[in-house]
Order: sequence, then structure tokens, then C-alpha cells
Amino acid sequence: MRRLADALEQGPVAHGFGVDQRWTLARVSDLIAGMFRTRYTLRGTANIMYRLGWSVQMPKHRAVERDEAAIVTWRREAWPAGKR
Repeated sequence: MRRLADALEQGPVAHGFGVDQRWTLARVSDLIAGMFRTRYTLRGTANIMYRLGWSVQMPKHRAVERDEAAIVTWRREAWPAGKR
């Protein structure tokens, strides 16, 4: 478990998974198969990740053009006016 935890801390790029900096269950399963010659199902991999203290996280997708100042102004001025 310690070897796997150390490998996960290095990140996906260190193990040849491209520039995307996210561990997926499929990637972790492939990493385990490569390191320990044992193949786990995705559910089994999720259980291992849980035992290591890792949790499921969903990345936030936001538009590149998003204007936070305009959103704050809209929430403060236009939205209350529309609620009346």
C-alpha cells in the first residue's frame, strides 16, 4: 500500500499518462497492474483508493470567457429586480 501511495503522489505524468493531471480509476487500475501484476476492477480500485485516504473529486468546468465581476453585478442588481 505504501508503494502505491508513493506512486500516486508522484502524479499521472510521472507514470506516462499524458499531461492531464487527474487520477482516474482506470489509470490507477493500470498503475496497480503494472506495478504489482494484479488487475483490479474499478470498484476494487475505488476501495483501495478509499483505504489510502483518497476521495472522489469532480473537477469544476468553467467557461474561459467567464466574467466574475459581471456575475456579481447581475446577482446584486438584475436578479432581485426580476424576482419582484
